[in-house]
Amino acid sequence: MRYAFFITIIALLELFSLGAALSLQWWLQPWLTSSLTTAVWVLVFVVTNALLAVTFSKRFDNSYRWMSAWMLVMHYLMLTSLLMSLFYGGYLLLVSSISIEGYSAETVGFGLRVLAGVMFIALFIYSLYCAYVPVVRRLSITINKPLANSLRIAVASDLHLGQLFGNKAIDKLHHLIQENKADILLMPGDIMDDNIKAYTAHNMAAKLTKLCSSLPYGVYATLGNHDLYGHERPISNALQDAGVQLLNDKVLKLDYKGEIIWLIGRFDNHKRERVATTDLLQQVDTSKPVILLDHRPSDIDKHSQLPTDLQVSGHTHNGQIFPANFIVRAINRLGYGYKAIGKGHFVVSSGYGFWGIPFRLGSRSEIWLIEMTGQYIA
Repeated sequence: MRYAFFITIIALLELFSLGAALSLQWWLQPWLTSSLTTAVWVLVFVVTNALLAVTFSKRFDNSYRWMSAWMLVMHYLMLTSLLMSLFYGGYLLLVSSISIEGYSAETVGFGLRVLAGVMFIALFIYSLYCAYVPVVRRLSITINKPLANSLRIAVASDLHLGQLFGNKAIDKLHHLIQENKADILLMPGDIMDDNIKAYTAHNMAAKLTKLCSSLPYGVYATLGNHDLYGHERPISNALQDAGVQLLNDKVLKLDYKGEIIWLIGRFDNHKRERVATTDLLQQVDTSKPVILLDHRPSDIDKHSQLPTDLQVSGHTHNGQIFPANFIVRAINRLGYGYKAIGKGHFVVSSGYGFWGIPFRLGSRSEIWLIEMTGQYIA
């Protein structure tokens, strides 16, 4: 299985290289010579395979980011070239149907290349904006259980706190939560970006502690796959020291304005020995509201038949970069967003942070603000 994954990644990168080389060849077509054509192809494939070798060798920390960035450059080269091809096709249809004077093929071609360059730069700027400027998604749900006082739940999944996403992001999250008067904050996994090196080096603990102390009913989290890649203990200690209550295969009874609300948290399925949700439910009174934190949305079908009222998940990043968002939605019952399924309500967030490189296209950095109300029984 592991070898199949690596072979798939290598094949995709070579395919991207082919598309990027063809795109560059189109961009440079007016000036191309045979030697320049050869240089373009050699350059693209040499860069791809050199970065691939460095990434697999793990000789440098975060070398995968360079591979990811180069893949994004190739992807945006292909996207802009494809868009220009569509524009050019539209132009040809137009001139074939009506007479347009004063525009030669050379003029149109030059204009399209200039437009492609502008769009290429615009894609990068827009993608950075979507990664670093979060939006608040608001949702109101009503559960079929007693709950006299509505609960305002903030959800921030997939922070990936690290070198590229740190103190400013925590400050922004703190501001958004205070601004929206959330009662609790739920963080369903991937809170750290694999380890706590950057978290410690940039003293993010002070910011996270301040955030945790501001929530009237606390901050609760589970660990995601990136929190379990060999650094589970230091990550757990860092979060707990900051005031985050970890719910890793655990249940917690929350006293909310004199009412009981049960919180259940599961390890990510990267942890093979994790406890089944049905076993955790045996520890709670399911006649009361039950909120489940599960990093991946892979068990939604099963959970929709259980007496859980709300599940919050992340992991998918909504694909992060177009067109991966379509793939995410195709392989998951709910790959992103909100849906009432079976007995419960389900929210899958695209995440507050990002993985690898600070770019989002077709997705957005976000938090969810969920107003949960229930039946009132006098």
